[in-house]
Amino acid sequence: MSQSKGLPSSLDVILHEIPGVRMTPKEGRRIRVDSTPDSLPALLELLKGRMGFMHLSAISCVDWPETDEFELVYHVWSHERKSLVSAHVSIARDPGRFVSVYDIHTPAGFYERDIHEMFGVVFVGSPNLRKFILTSWDGPPPMLKSFDTLQYVNDTYAWVDYRPEWLRDIQGKGGGIVS
Repeated sequence: MSQSKGLPSSLDVILHEIPGVRMTPKEGRRIRVDSTPDSLPALLELLKGRMGFMHLSAISCVDWPETDEFELVYHVWSHERKSLVSAHVSIARDPGRFVSVYDIHTPAGFYERDIHEMFGVVFVGSPNLRKFILTSWDGPPPMLKSFDTLQYVNDTYAWVDYRPEWLRDIQGKGGGIVS
């Protein structure tokens, strides 16, 4: 990898130590790394310990129903190198389980908790997977592409014709939305 892209050539050398890892340079100081599930913790350890990618800025999740997988993306930043590595890993939607990286990057606990709540992924070893946004939610994980919002609303709530007095007054004068 050329230094002109702003990424260290030593990154290429270190990543070749991990089986199942493929790198793709992106614009500027960014690199995409595709990893197997078994190799991801070692990848994050090497990036943090030997390359200075100390800041886990996010973990994101994409639901791919076509392939029956979740794609987890770990975004790690090096303040020293001013570079971002996005480590991608795909896991099976069923059972939807993956190892927690909380012991490598403490902020992972927050992101894992969010992904668990919104997608249903279980992070084995995560210190806390309790709900924190949808505390009274009893439906399926709402970020799954199979989640039908309209159907859920129709099955869960009764429709109410909401026409308060103040709205009827406005409509009586020709304003508002008249159906």
